[in-house]
Amino acid sequence: MNNGISYEEFLEQHGSLTYAFVGVSMLPLLRQNKDLFTVRKKDGTRCRVGDVVLYRRPPDRYVLHRIVQVRPNDYVILGDNCVSKEYGITDADIIGVLTGFIRGGRKHSTEEPGYRLYTFLWLHTAAIRIFLKKNGFRVKRLMKKLITKRTDGAAI
Repeated sequence: MNNGISYEEFLEQHGSLTYAFVGVSMLPLLRQNKDLFTVRKKDGTRCRVGDVVLYRRPPDRYVLHRIVQVRPNDYVILGDNCVSKEYGITDADIIGVLTGFIRGGRKHSTEEPGYRLYTFLWLHTAAIRIFLKKNGFRVKRLMKKLITKRTDGAAI
């Protein structure tokens, strides 16, 4: 953090943290330098699929991404706008869990029905979104071929 205190120290002292989101990994949920996010200090319980967590990526990076799989000893995590899953994130790495965000001055909770629906849809369409992002250029080329006319003038 800018004032010389770490996220861990701040959460230990205050229990929650509201901060400006930086990056594009959580689009469209969180927009860089426009939205604020609030996390609560992680307690001793295990996180669940769909939770957005603030975790430490050694040596000194902090990341806010979504849990897509809970395994016995760790988690699989993926940013909403990412294609590569991150493996091996443990409870010891996670320092906070998203409780809400502020967009356009309006507070939103992770308990709201709209957020819960977003999370459900986002999790259940992840494979399709990842495929399209990884193969976007191929899909665009295929679509272009499908809508252009053959050399003989007949539409495909």
